[in-house]
Amino acid sequence: MRKYSSIVMAAAVIGAMGVSVAEAREQINIVGSSTVYPFSSYVAEAFGQEGDFKTPVIESTGSGGGMKLFCAGAGLETPDFTNASRRMKVKEFKKCQKNGVTGIVEFKIGLDGLALAQSKKTAALDLSRKDVLLAVAAEVPNKDGSGLIANPYHFWNEINSKLPHRKITFYGPPTSSGTRDAFEDLGMKHLTKHMKAYTDLYHADKKANKAYKKYHKIRQDGVYVPSGENDNLIVQKLSKDVAAIGIFGYSYLEENGDKIAAVKIAGVAPSPEAVQSGSYPYSRSLYFYLKKAHLGKVSGMKEYARLFLSEKMVGEEGECTDIGLIAHPKALRDQYRNALANLTNLTSADF
Repeated sequence: MRKYSSIVMAAAVIGAMGVSVAEAREQINIVGSSTVYPFSSYVAEAFGQEGDFKTPVIESTGSGGGMKLFCAGAGLETPDFTNASRRMKVKEFKKCQKNGVTGIVEFKIGLDGLALAQSKKTAALDLSRKDVLLAVAAEVPNKDGSGLIANPYHFWNEINSKLPHRKITFYGPPTSSGTRDAFEDLGMKHLTKHMKAYTDLYHADKKANKAYKKYHKIRQDGVYVPSGENDNLIVQKLSKDVAAIGIFGYSYLEENGDKIAAVKIAGVAPSPEAVQSGSYPYSRSLYFYLKKAHLGKVSGMKEYARLFLSEKMVGEEGECTDIGLIAHPKALRDQYRNALANLTNLTSADF
């Protein structure tokens, strides 16, 4: 899967299908999250097989990359939908509005566990959130917790004497990925906003720090290795580097259970039950966004969204749950089906 970094490339994809961007299109164009990609692709294939519309074209660009393309404009050379493994950011919403993408409908399709995984050949590992933070942060508290130092840790037992003498290596998503954003939110900001060494850094001069920032800088010394938007490549890396840990959506862990195993977080492994109950600490919702300006100009948009949000696909016994999606409660599923029926606009007040 290629990563498209500009709207020109997206237009090239549409042009390659022989479609003039000046005219209505018969094929839906979708970009965005690699985590949502398996579910979106499954629905797209089922949609195409129904025979009324062509199978949508889907590109795995990462959540951030998808937002850039989606928000670049309202013309038909831009995507109709973007998938995301985290919510649209305020700055992305503002960019959309500035570029004429004023009608956006937001949907949640279900829940996902942000999985930390390793080779099945390696001894099981149980980490706390703090262990993970101290392994990946660019700066960590010094011994007395009075300030920050460059991260000196390269083996797990240097962080926690109860952990093995095992090299710390993470293969994870790049900065364009919603999974990276979710990892920074759930695995870093959640803790650093309560840790004096970090909060003092940002509050020492309140006038200079009008906006409160939670620390989420990931180290760049080779311990954390950005591994692209294709999560299957991370799975492949774990089969070769058996001491390493990979970071990706739960569906990839479930799909590759013969090769990799979950790293427990605070004694809890990711599972549909643990994610839905909230007992697994790295849990998140998955999203997709519809561009209203393309309705009536691109065939099948509402029908595709209706199928994606259907009980058949995202219900408790839905087909997407068979490939790793975790269903939201029915009341929330109904809420987003109503949002589609009413084409409810996402507004600045929603943030």
